[in-house]
Amino acid sequence: MRMNKDEILKIVDKLIKMHKTGELGGEVMPEDANPHFEKSSNENYIYFTLPMALNYQRNSYTLWESALKTYNDEETKFVFNPKICLEKSFEEVQYALTKYKIALQKQKQTEIWLSLCNTFVELYDGDVRKLFDSLDNDVDKIRNFIQKENKKKFPYLSGTKICNYWLYVIYQYTNRKYKNIENLTVAPDTHVVKATHRLGLITNEELNRSDVQLIVIDRWNELFKGTKYKPIDIHTPLWLWSRNGFKEVK
Repeated sequence: MRMNKDEILKIVDKLIKMHKTGELGGEVMPEDANPHFEKSSNENYIYFTLPMALNYQRNSYTLWESALKTYNDEETKFVFNPKICLEKSFEEVQYALTKYKIALQKQKQTEIWLSLCNTFVELYDGDVRKLFDSLDNDVDKIRNFIQKENKKKFPYLSGTKICNYWLYVIYQYTNRKYKNIENLTVAPDTHVVKATHRLGLITNEELNRSDVQLIVIDRWNELFKGTKYKPIDIHTPLWLWSRNGFKEVK
């Protein structure tokens, strides 16, 4: 049975309230495993950027715990400095990324990491903040630049799910303020897709389609048109609701 827009919005209201009161869990989010840099520092931006490209079909909590262990170890923390990374041999970077399992696919994910380091050094002298500055902090311009104009320079970071989620995390954990924030969509990872299906915003057939992520983004954009909500408002509540087994919405 498909619910109508008003019914789904009522549940959204409740889910957001449940999230705010801690009823969905999430007192500790995956990205809370970080060195607590100054929010505006390049180190902080780098920390929340490079591991994001390896956040593919894996447990987010484990990924960020691995990132923190890698940073806290004097032997391996260099991987968070793009310039130094590029001066090291491939094997040295590979060892540092696999020591605490920040990289699970040792060849492919080391290549992704080095490719991003190269992009940030080549285009921005290693300073990720310059990417946002150069694109006026505009969500649409940033996504277009990464996902369309320079897709190959941003492996995995340019993906439908990861690009949106990365922009969301930068918004949450740094000092960055965006233009057009209402255009930042939900990041349609497995949990968000399942929760969207649970709410009846996508059908059983759509759930199994290869383009389900794009359908999920469209449905939330459509649902929130003309309402007080932005798509990023619902991302974390949906994620936690699914991850914790779809607690009854009261």
